[in-house]
Formats: sequence, C-alpha cells, structure tokens
Amino acid sequence: MADPVPAHPALASGAVAVVTGGASGIGLAAAARFAARGLKVAIADLPGEKLEAAAAHLAGIAPGGTADVLAVATDVSELSDIERLEAEVAERFGGTDVLLNNAGIQPGSALFGPLENWEKVIAVNLWGIILGSRVFGPKMIARGRPGLIVNTGSKQGITTPPGDPAYNVSKAGVKVFTEALAHELRNIEGCAVTAHLFIPGFVFTPLAAGGRTEKPAGAWTAEQTVDFMLERLEAGDFYILCPDNDVTRALDQKRIAWAAGDIIANRPPLSRWHKDYAAAFAAFVKGD
Repeated sequence: MADPVPAHPALASGAVAVVTGGASGIGLAAAARFAARGLKVAIADLPGEKLEAAAAHLAGIAPGGTADVLAVATDVSELSDIERLEAEVAERFGGTDVLLNNAGIQPGSALFGPLENWEKVIAVNLWGIILGSRVFGPKMIARGRPGLIVNTGSKQGITTPPGDPAYNVSKAGVKVFTEALAHELRNIEGCAVTAHLFIPGFVFTPLAAGGRTEKPAGAWTAEQTVDFMLERLEAGDFYILCPDNDVTRALDQKRIAWAAGDIIANRPPLSRWHKDYAAAFAAFVKGD
C-alpha cells in the first residue's frame, strides 16, 4: 500500500531532501521513505562501498531511478565538504527543501579519557549540525518554498545519563542549537522553513547495535522510528520524542521532568542515579 499524500508541503513529491549519515541506519531509512514519496534525495556520508550501495538501493525505490538520487562523499565536520554538498545538490536538483542533519558517531568516552574521542564526537555530532544548518538554511529560506530542517538529537542530550559524557554534551548542544534555530526561523518575515528536533528512542542501527546481529525486543527498527518522525512532522511537532518497545512517552516525560527537577529542587546533579535518591525517583515514576 502506498504512503498517503503528506500533509506537510515540504514533503511533497518533487521536493528535494538531503540526508547526512544517509548510508545506513536512520538516515538510510529516512532517505528511502523520502524516495518512496517521490522526493529527489541526496545522501551524504563518508566515502566507500556503503555509500555506493545505499545510492543503488535508493535508485531502486525512487520513481525516477538514478536521476532522482545523488550520493555525495562528505565529512560533516568540514565546512568545505558541507558547502560542496549544498552546491552539488543545487546544481543537480535546483535547491533543498528538506534537510535531515542526521550524521552521528558514538565511539564511547570517559570524562578524563582520550581527548580524540571528545574532539571527534563534538566535531561530527554537534558541529556537523551547526554547519549543515548554517550552510543550507539561508539558501532554503531564499528559495521561498516550504522547508524543513530536522536535526537528530538524543534523549541522552536531555536526561544526560552517566557513562558517555562526550556524546551527551554533543547532543545537549544539538537540542539548544535547534531550539535557537527554530526561534530564529519563526522570526524571519516570510520564512516558510521550520526547524525540528528529532529525538529517537532505542533503535536497532549500526550505531547502537553493539555487535548484535538481531534486533533486541525493546528496540524499534529504523523504519518505525522514521515513520514516527514523519507522522509528527506532519502534525507540526518541534520536539519529536520517539518511544520504543521498552520506554513509553509517559516514562520519557517523567524522566525528563525529574532531570529538570534537579535544578528546581537543588538536588545533586544526575540524582536519578544517586543512591540517596533512588527510592524517591522510583516513587516519582510510579506516581506516588
């Protein structure tokens, strides 16, 4: 059964979508959904067979085949690469209507661990989104058409659990940047481009697989996650907070509220994981 005609005009057939991190996982699933809806799709990822295979896969989905698909080898942490990506998309398709800044890495980090991990994670996860938004955004506004800039964040950038501080910092930065971007866009007279923060739950992708070859029962597929994103974009949500098979929206809301409450109640930071507050947090989740 074909996808319904999207309510959001930027997601209409013939529009142009750019997806970074588009060679696998959520990025490839999003690009495939865009192509199936008749959008022209450009995927950006590191060079190699994975990018080439993704482009061939999308060409088999897109109504126009290879004519509607562009693959551009891109390091999103490099301004010159992002500028070249935008220029190639403009030359091939005339401009961009949908930008999904999705490229991300998670090599792991420790507070006093290797500096290289911190530099790489922040360069890709945060600077990649800042650069993508800054390079594409003004061109999308000038295009004068309805547009979407969707930045992939993480629940780890909101509740900031212990264990991977570099990733948390990068994704917290994405949240703050995307909020500022949304505010900026809505205050530009005549601007038809909007910004949205995409917050996946537990998703079985190469980034989160951890060596597993079968999807854990608690995880959503990349396709489920993208379908939820599209549904909420069409509803106009800014915060696209995705559940999964383990965590409901209600539980996410309680975790987020508790994290904010650390400041309001002047509790120790990350009190959710503090032994003196374990019982209080459990009672809060239960609603006691």
